[in-house]
Amino acid sequence: MALTPAVKPKIVKKRTKKFIRHQSDRYDKLKKNWRRPKGIDNRVRRKFRGMYLMPGIGYGSAKATKHMMPSGFRKVLVHNLKELEVLMMQNKKYCAEIAHGVSSKNRKALLERAQQLAIRVTNPNAKMRSEENE
Repeated sequence: MALTPAVKPKIVKKRTKKFIRHQSDRYDKLKKNWRRPKGIDNRVRRKFRGMYLMPGIGYGSAKATKHMMPSGFRKVLVHNLKELEVLMMQNKKYCAEIAHGVSSKNRKALLERAQQLAIRVTNPNAKMRSEENE
């Protein structure tokens, strides 16, 4: 059974392209990661036409769809059974993602409990070896 969210609004991204650093295409020493230009004559900072766009608060996601995955759920990182059971009443809104450091033995217990509580798990196959390989 595929677990579905209570509501699945259309997720609208105002911008999907990354904001790149000014002149990072020109010099290898400058990484692509965004840094705000601070020079007094800088064309990007002064928002001249044809220059790179700068990130601003207006590019933020809508409150209803912020942090939402394409499936319509928001994910919560889970390390143990106690954290998983917090999602019991919110299983139509949030899904669990089992943390990287959880052992395969504990993962099996988490997956079993998640199935009982009808909680969707984003990474159910991580660190799980198939029976044929053993």
